[in-house]
Amino acid sequence: MLRKRFSIYKAIISRRTIRRFKQIPIHVSVLEKLINAARLSPSAANLQPLEFIIINNKSICAEIFPHLSWAGYIAPYGTPLPQQRPVAYIAILVNKKKAQLRYTAYDVGAAAQSILLTAWEQGIGSCWMQAINRKEIRRILDIPQENKLDSIISLGYRAESPVVENFKGSIKYWKDKTGKLHVPKRSLTQIVRRII
Repeated sequence: MLRKRFSIYKAIISRRTIRRFKQIPIHVSVLEKLINAARLSPSAANLQPLEFIIINNKSICAEIFPHLSWAGYIAPYGTPLPQQRPVAYIAILVNKKKAQLRYTAYDVGAAAQSILLTAWEQGIGSCWMQAINRKEIRRILDIPQENKLDSIISLGYRAESPVVENFKGSIKYWKDKTGKLHVPKRSLTQIVRRII
């Protein structure tokens, strides 16, 4: 008997970065599922140097929030209002004792994409963030020195639905009069050099 299959392609093409979240807690078992997807992602030389911190405590989430930079092209309009902030975060760490640093960006990219897509499948929006105050977040989370804080993924059930626009000379995303986020993407014909 054939079961209906989840379409990975559909998840990839429908997923958007989300910066507005419903204030509904995410159960820790769901957050652990996201980490499990990251754990099984490709790792250069199978070194597996990544470690993760799940943050779903409301007061710690509130303490982290001011140390994140949101949607640079539309700042300050990309910053979530208090009633739209993330309800959880995942910090991606690189254990420097286990890593070959020239490869870690590949590991982080694969793990982060696994988290983002698994979250999307669960109805959870996410925003993968590099523009963060690492010094303050390290202090808040008491991250050991052998770990490099690479990035933070903000999480919550989606309270917005960004749309893709055809690229027309600018990569900058924008909000329309209703507050809907529009994200330009280059077309397939603009990025495929040739088919042999």
